[in-house]
Amino acid sequence: MQQGDALDLAERRLAAAVAVAPYLLLVVSTGLSWVLDDNSWSGRLTTLGLALLAAAWLRWALPDDPPRFHDEPQPQPQPEPQPEVGGGRRAGVYIVGLLVLIGLLSARSAWFAGFFGFTGYLHAWALLRGRWRIAGVSATAAVVVAAFFRGLPDPTPASIFSYLALVFCTVVLVVLFSKVGDVTAGQSSRRQRMVARLAEANARLEETMRENAGLQAQLLLQAREAGITDERQRMAREIHDTLAQGFIGILTQIQAASLAREDPATWQRHLDNAAAVARHSLAEARRSVHAVAPAELESARLPEALSNVAARWSQLNGVRADVTTSGDVRPLHPEVEVTLLRITQEALSNVAKHADATRVGVTVSYMPDVVSLDVRDDGTGFDPDAVADGGGFGMTSMRQRAGSLSGTLVVESEPGAGTAVSATVPAHDSR
Repeated sequence: MQQGDALDLAERRLAAAVAVAPYLLLVVSTGLSWVLDDNSWSGRLTTLGLALLAAAWLRWALPDDPPRFHDEPQPQPQPEPQPEVGGGRRAGVYIVGLLVLIGLLSARSAWFAGFFGFTGYLHAWALLRGRWRIAGVSATAAVVVAAFFRGLPDPTPASIFSYLALVFCTVVLVVLFSKVGDVTAGQSSRRQRMVARLAEANARLEETMRENAGLQAQLLLQAREAGITDERQRMAREIHDTLAQGFIGILTQIQAASLAREDPATWQRHLDNAAAVARHSLAEARRSVHAVAPAELESARLPEALSNVAARWSQLNGVRADVTTSGDVRPLHPEVEVTLLRITQEALSNVAKHADATRVGVTVSYMPDVVSLDVRDDGTGFDPDAVADGGGFGMTSMRQRAGSLSGTLVVESEPGAGTAVSATVPAHDSR
């Protein structure tokens, strides 16, 4: 959580506590009065009725704006001038009614003076302004202290002096702590605004840095997975190229094993192949989740990796697959090699699923500016125009991979004449 969010959350929690505190104090006072005071049932019911009236007054007469505990100016529409009491006419009426209720409840039980009376100090300081704050706090103190004296002081100098001294000390303490609260709240608000401005400036700085990096970096090196859509597409392609193809291979081997029950050696070979495909697919899935390069490219160049993929595919499917390389073989950028490897895997998977081929040729050609990949088979072929939207997700995945590198992918096929998949991408060298 950022510091600005933490400050905002603390302020919301404080506002919620301030809103609930009067009701909680009222409930506590009423409960103590019922349990500890020696009153008749009619007296208790009268006290309960006054408490409910006080709760209703808090709910319906409290101004709509939440109490604010500092003098920070708030942007408000300018109403037409009208006479106001302290923080507003409605606030003044509310405070007067609240003091009357505190006085009535405190006259019935000192518990209300000790607990619910605190609401008078709280709201008088929060809702009134200027000298009316002192007046509201003083009036609350006069009512609460009178309740502790069980009425107004006796008309003797000692009683009057004690009463006024206690009222004065109470007002001084309330004003002192309220001023400290105002200063603290004001500093917190200023820190929150400062943090928000710093966060905004930092966001603008980061945006500028990203724009500058985008202008300087090559198209290949730009972060294409910054958005959610790009990340979903990447994960969908990786899952299709690892888990989906692995499941197909496992099912194929299991089906072949079920047909070879009479031949234990063949049956065991197909089950071993299925287990090997499962282990390989699991490893590739883990690499895809963590955006790690395929295992075939960890310790081998692209032509060798393609030969390994073709050999494993040929062993599983019983179809001859040859890999040919032309041009000056050189290390390419990892993203280029991963893209060509994945396109090869998808093209071979399509051959196994649809082509009924007897031979497949994979050719990778290194040229000065581009590198091309061709996967050809002598299978049944198909009519590309008759395939809706250019093929299923596998074909779409190959086109997206080539397009992400500003490359192209072309599929040529005719019924009975085999299929050729050709991908051409810029030949960015490894750096």
